[in-house]
Amino acid sequence: TYAPKLILLDISDINCIRDVAKEILNCYGCVDILINNASMKVKGAVQSISLQLDKKIMDANYFGPITLTKAVLPNMISRRTGQIVLVNSIQGKIGIPFRAAYAASKHAAVGFFDCLRAEMEEFDISVSTVNPTFICSYHRQPAPGNWEASIWK
Repeated sequence: TYAPKLILLDISDINCIRDVAKEILNCYGCVDILINNASMKVKGAVQSISLQLDKKIMDANYFGPITLTKAVLPNMISRRTGQIVLVNSIQGKIGIPFRAAYAASKHAAVGFFDCLRAEMEEFDISVSTVNPTFICSYHRQPAPGNWEASIWK
């Protein structure tokens, strides 16, 4: 058994994810189960959300989980065992108004993890995607007209 270790990670900061994964692998030797459960969302009309914010949502909800998954995957493949879970959203299956960036990032993640599931079958690595319906998240109310501040975490 191992003592729990708290490691902070901003899943939208793609540059630090590999270092964090390396730290975890150095500490524990392997990852048996990876649960990708971090997310960011924003609510607003497409024309009101900046491209910069669209990219931040895509980094957190798509590039973050796949970067972390790719960082631990070689270890799982070499051991021929492991489980990878993506906790996604029903919006990865259907889009609703005023959630375009969020829905697009969740659709992309579903596509990636569906392909990964098929590829990992030969290595006995299980890949699951969970798509819950709407959940209550932390939210800060933005100032009027400040869409960048309307991020949900």
